[in-house]
Amino acid sequence: MTAARGPRPRLAVVVPALNEAHEHGILRTLEALHAQEDDDFDLVVVDNGSTDGTADVVRKAVAEWGRLRWRVVDEPQKGTGAAADTGMRVAIGLGAELLARTDADCLPPPGWTRAVRAAFATGDELVAGRLVPRDDDLPVSRFQQGVLSFALWVSSTFGKVRPGNQDEGYLGPYVMTPGCNMAITASLYERAGGFPRTRIEDLHEDRALVNAVRRLTTRYAEHREVWVRASTRRVHAWGLVRTLGWYADHRYRPEVVDIR
Repeated sequence: MTAARGPRPRLAVVVPALNEAHEHGILRTLEALHAQEDDDFDLVVVDNGSTDGTADVVRKAVAEWGRLRWRVVDEPQKGTGAAADTGMRVAIGLGAELLARTDADCLPPPGWTRAVRAAFATGDELVAGRLVPRDDDLPVSRFQQGVLSFALWVSSTFGKVRPGNQDEGYLGPYVMTPGCNMAITASLYERAGGFPRTRIEDLHEDRALVNAVRRLTTRYAEHREVWVRASTRRVHAWGLVRTLGWYADHRYRPEVVDIR
């Protein structure tokens, strides 16, 4: 006789957003999430002080699609860290045991939430996803896609050896975990202290969270089957070298960081 399975752990998706009411912004992300094959999840969109009606776009879509478990909340404190942390903690308050995050300029494929659940089923408490360049918002040639993929590999490899990611208190190796495609159990999120409530100009909140996790457990890993299409607008605005400099501890720091 097979034992009855208990209820599925509650999953929530968190999406920080700032001024994403444009053609290739938050609505495209919502459409991608609405099309998930496994749609058993809450959605918390965190409006981080938008002035272009981003929250109204979300509310209209939620009402039209009848998504009763989707909501938008406000976080006036500027910063992807602050917005993401607010969303995660709202989701936990709703009862979520599993937390996933993507961003308002990303397109998760239809199997994304299903892949997230499968990754957690391996026993990992932190899931690092993979990024694929978007090609629907800005022109990206196959050559540029290859260059961007190589740049991501370089960044991931460098992260494993960079001095800032080395400490005898870490229990396991560094794994690049992009904030726009990652997942973590609610329990580990709270134990690690969550995303630091910082501005994007001051700190890469995703790297800070990963390093906090590394002091607590080795149950984290990259799961390549968990992927999203991510915007290339920073590369188009700054160029590849400067973009890599930005992600390498802000060695390149432009006047305008919030590229739209």
